[in-house]
Amino acid sequence: MANKLAGDIRGITQIPELRRRILMTFFFLAVYRLGVHVPVPGMRAGLFGSWVDQGGDSILGLVNMFSGGALSQMSIFALGIMPYISASIILQLLTVVVPTLERLSKEGEQGRRVITQYTRYGTVILAAIQGFGIAIGIENLTVNVTDPNLIAQYGLGGPGPASVVIQAGMGFRLLTVISLTAGTAFIMWLGEQITERGIGNGISLIIFAGIVGGIPRAVVSEFARGIGVGGALLLFIFVIVVTLFVVYVERSQRRIPVHYAKRVVGRKVYGGQSTHLPLKINTAGVIPAIFASSLLMFPLTIGQFVTHPVVEKMRAWLSPTTITYNMLFAGLVIFFSYFYTAIQFNPNDVAENLKKHGGYIPGIRPGQRTAEFIDNVLSRLTFWGGLYVSLICVLPSLMMKEGVSFYFGGTSLLIVVGVALDTVAQIETHLIARNYEGLMGSRRMRGRRS
Repeated sequence: MANKLAGDIRGITQIPELRRRILMTFFFLAVYRLGVHVPVPGMRAGLFGSWVDQGGDSILGLVNMFSGGALSQMSIFALGIMPYISASIILQLLTVVVPTLERLSKEGEQGRRVITQYTRYGTVILAAIQGFGIAIGIENLTVNVTDPNLIAQYGLGGPGPASVVIQAGMGFRLLTVISLTAGTAFIMWLGEQITERGIGNGISLIIFAGIVGGIPRAVVSEFARGIGVGGALLLFIFVIVVTLFVVYVERSQRRIPVHYAKRVVGRKVYGGQSTHLPLKINTAGVIPAIFASSLLMFPLTIGQFVTHPVVEKMRAWLSPTTITYNMLFAGLVIFFSYFYTAIQFNPNDVAENLKKHGGYIPGIRPGQRTAEFIDNVLSRLTFWGGLYVSLICVLPSLMMKEGVSFYFGGTSLLIVVGVALDTVAQIETHLIARNYEGLMGSRRMRGRRS
């Protein structure tokens, strides 16, 4: 095993392009992690962090996890990448109903660039709205300080209530909006750079880095609250079981047999072979979980800083530990599973390509009947895939009732494992394209027949 691992690493280092992409990915992720520690000017970030930690089992804890701990430090990256994801969701939904956007989506690379530019504008607008709401909400926020270190750090007179904001006013609001919007725009740029110059989906890798970066702190907090050796062992077993289950389902496939008829071109005979069309059970991957979380977090993040009876009632209903939140979350996950699968996979195009190359599914007439058959199979798989993602994602609510951190819940594990598998697959593709066996060699990751 050690020799095999050494051979894999040597294979990666011998490919200049792959080596450069991996180094660029690490560099951009390191820049992101450094930015998490740059606070918004005009705030006592330590006091705000203690307030966020007190509400760790609320929506603040979930937002803080997705931002990589940036919210608890009130850094310029406090909003994380969620405004960009929200803007992407809005644009993709509008693509279905707005003819101009639908036309752009079918114009190839040029049309996608225009939609991407609209997404960037939408990201800036949403980040500015969220930033303004947060700035207004924390202006009057006071925290009861008892920690001597915080008292000495900020020069407070002694234990008691202290304002989080040093000097409230329009200047603070404007500075906060600019800082948070610029931070989100910079994260968006980092994600695009990782996608173009690095390995895999940059946005997913940034969320991955944020979650992984917060795990050590979560482990320390679990022991600090007195989980004990027995509790730690049970938690470890739970994480391993969920991880194995996620890997098992993510690699599962439904293989549709495909035959190609023989064709004679000149003196050569083409076709006559049998293969299969692989359809993953979870075609959408981790995207439905990220989209659903982002859609719920956007209004709840602003509502967390607004004191109004209606807002407080809505916040109580949509707390991550309530059945209302989990039912809504599960419904959104299933919806986005179908929605994203429909965007990524077009049965009509697949059926047309099979017909063009002389391929057919045994017992199914080529053309429209083949497209309908593939669509029916894909719809059933997507239902079970969405149900599986929903089941994994509602686990945090059950665990939080026992005081367990978000970092050990199903959503975080699903994202971490899913992104890791996709990244390994990307590296595999580069290795195979250059005549290397790949990371797994003869044990290369293959889909399991479902």
